[in-house]
Amino acid sequence: MINKELKEYLDNSIKVKKTLFKNFKEIKNSINFITRSIHSGGKVLIAGNGGSAADAQHLVAEFLVRLQSKVNRKGIAAITLAQDSSTITACSNDYNFELLFARNLETLGSKKDILIVISTSGNSQNIYEVLKVAKKMKIFSIGFFGNKGGKCKKLTNIPIIVDSRITSHIQEAHITLGHFIFMNVEKKIIDKK
Repeated sequence: MINKELKEYLDNSIKVKKTLFKNFKEIKNSINFITRSIHSGGKVLIAGNGGSAADAQHLVAEFLVRLQSKVNRKGIAAITLAQDSSTITACSNDYNFELLFARNLETLGSKKDILIVISTSGNSQNIYEVLKVAKKMKIFSIGFFGNKGGKCKKLTNIPIIVDSRITSHIQEAHITLGHFIFMNVEKKIIDKK
């Protein structure tokens, strides 16, 4: 029984990841915009909730340290907008949890930066709020979304939609997407392209 369930789960996960190819143009553009931002002295700011917050931290670590063990390079400036438990609880208590990422972007962001948001539904209010601030600050945004992209899709410069309604498969596709994009950004930076 467990063999059949595992095979079915893996088959579905692979099928969802393969739908990412529909976003080829958006993925290619994301790589170029992130590379351009870093070359101009910008940084990558990433926001997500729950498992997506963990993905944001994971991807930030790939830029700060390195993604591939065979590649030694200087760190690439990247920050998660979730920050730390003190910032999260202070903002939630003093203002509102929905403003957490927006508040941090206003403080840490600049026009040269790139904002990446991760939301399996595309409807997270704090992601929506940070995208509104990014637009106001003229910070270019890339969104990793699931389902149909939700309400956040409209506010994002480059929305990349994972064609699934299953949260775990969307998250698996998001981390694959992040690794692929970051690996190619890393390569372009090393090759000075």
